[in-house]
Amino acid sequence: MSARPYSLLGLWPIVNRWKYLVLGAVSLAAVISIVVALTLPNIFKSTAVFYPTNPQTTDPDRIVIEGGKLELSGRTEDIDRVITIGNSQPVAEHIIQKFRLQQHYKIDTTGNAELAEQAALDEFSGNLTIMHSDRDAIELTFQDEDKQLAARVANTLVSVIDSFNQQLTLENRRRVLGLYRTRYDFLQSEYDRTRKALLEGRRRYGIYGLEQQSRYLGMEIIKTETALRRAEAAGNAGEVRELRRALHALTHADGGNVINLENYVQGTDSMTTLYARFNDLQSRLVGAKSAYETAELAIKGRISSLYVVQKAYPAAKKSKPIRWLIVVSSMVITFALSVVVIALLEIYRSNVGRFRTPAQAPQHA
Repeated sequence: MSARPYSLLGLWPIVNRWKYLVLGAVSLAAVISIVVALTLPNIFKSTAVFYPTNPQTTDPDRIVIEGGKLELSGRTEDIDRVITIGNSQPVAEHIIQKFRLQQHYKIDTTGNAELAEQAALDEFSGNLTIMHSDRDAIELTFQDEDKQLAARVANTLVSVIDSFNQQLTLENRRRVLGLYRTRYDFLQSEYDRTRKALLEGRRRYGIYGLEQQSRYLGMEIIKTETALRRAEAAGNAGEVRELRRALHALTHADGGNVINLENYVQGTDSMTTLYARFNDLQSRLVGAKSAYETAELAIKGRISSLYVVQKAYPAAKKSKPIRWLIVVSSMVITFALSVVVIALLEIYRSNVGRFRTPAQAPQHA
């Protein structure tokens, strides 16, 4: 036996027979949906739009030293990193504590604290949306019954994401600053030690300037020796003795002169090395101090890693619920379900009547 065909047009007689029941169901759905729609609170959305900047261009060291400029970044890794930070649990917990959202969401905090925290996190996550727009910007949207609170939370979230994003490199920059400080302290101690050794060498050898002192000694020795030869040639014994004592003082350490040739020759190598090391340490110390001060200044600087295009503002009108849509949708769904139910009932009755045996058929007088 072939199956009986059914069509949508064939449903109309069925609906007409059950019209009062269908009408009652639709009317009841309309009343219930109206009551539910009127009791639903108004929800407001606030959206902040921003671009992540390239981390290399926000490095204060590069900006201070190299004169770099901020550059917007549409790289996938930068956008993914910012979205991941925004959806992270530490950020959510910070916002929940800051705005006391557990009390705002009317979560019972007298029971299990962990369950209360998880409920607040779930509610917060459900109200937060961070998405990558088709123009490579990031749109952060937060919704709440309080439109002022929604705007404040959205703007604070942007600031917190910026702060967490900077924290990713801040610890390494502090370590680098520590290395700069260690290098500066080492050079300072070596500079002081070399300077002390240089002073001791000057007092010991009487060398205060290698180039100038060598010229002075050479000239004085030549002048004294020339005068000595002239005095010897003239036969002036007294002048000869004085010039010999002067020449001895210029050439021997025991002659009484602080500056003399013997000490100069003995201390030349040592003092040359000390002078070279002192000058090298001096230039390196100046460079290390400059690098440390620059790094310290840079780490104290707070350069935003986000470029905010649009701050979040309180919404002028609610985003949901759309009450008329709720009512209409419930009525349409109720009508469709009613038609399906009565159609199934008609099919069941039809099949039962068709396969009923003659003995089971009702007896007519």
